[in-house]
Amino acid sequence: MTLTLITRPLAGLGATVLGALALIGRVTLFALSTARHIVTPPFYTREFLHALLHIGYLSLPVVGLTAFFTGGALALQIYAGGSRFSAEAVVPQIVAIGMVRELGPVLVGLMVAARVTASVAAEIATMKVTEQIDALVTLSTHPMKYLTAPRVLAGLLTVPILVGVGDIIGIFGGWLVATKSLDFNAVTYLRNTIDFLEMPDIVSSLVKGSVFGGIATLMGCYFGMESGRGAQGVGQATKSSVVAAAVLILAANFLLTQAFFSV
Repeated sequence: MTLTLITRPLAGLGATVLGALALIGRVTLFALSTARHIVTPPFYTREFLHALLHIGYLSLPVVGLTAFFTGGALALQIYAGGSRFSAEAVVPQIVAIGMVRELGPVLVGLMVAARVTASVAAEIATMKVTEQIDALVTLSTHPMKYLTAPRVLAGLLTVPILVGVGDIIGIFGGWLVATKSLDFNAVTYLRNTIDFLEMPDIVSSLVKGSVFGGIATLMGCYFGMESGRGAQGVGQATKSSVVAAAVLILAANFLLTQAFFSV
């Protein structure tokens, strides 16, 4: 009896670890297969352009609002914290580096995960439930080449642009709050921002955006393809895709930050 009580939790832990490793292996193989389909013909231009519109252009409003209010709140927080040490003048520099290096890419990645990953997973899972994916196979069209490759490629290309736009809007939000509420000189604020940012900061931001875009779209496609049957399967695929994308984006952000800025 005592031995059973000890081994049962260990067995559950072992099953969880093995399940996680199996999932990592399946996702890795799925990613490799997606990369192969991206670089080999045929290429479905219409699906790619539709994904560009859906992932890039239609995400601009939520990305812009998120970045604007984050930049403004960041300026207020830095000013309040800096005033304790008579260091209020560092607001433009810290807002710029905070938005470009970390908050801009991460927030844009999470917004894309919330909006795009859920949408892609639900769309593909619904196609699977209604047997539209089986119809593609019947028509000699590879589902991954038609559904996954265009979306992942669009995520790799458009999310860095969204990150760049988000960085600019976030810095503008900090500038607006600093000049209108905190009595900063507008020209001096912009000059300090431009002088403080360096090219590695901008490059790291755009690289993070590309990686996060790839993760967000890949998770949506994977869980959509692997969804169960029925409405419950679609809902589970949508939820799992967003959770996986958010966790992987945060983990990738840590690894990329360490790679770019480790000393």
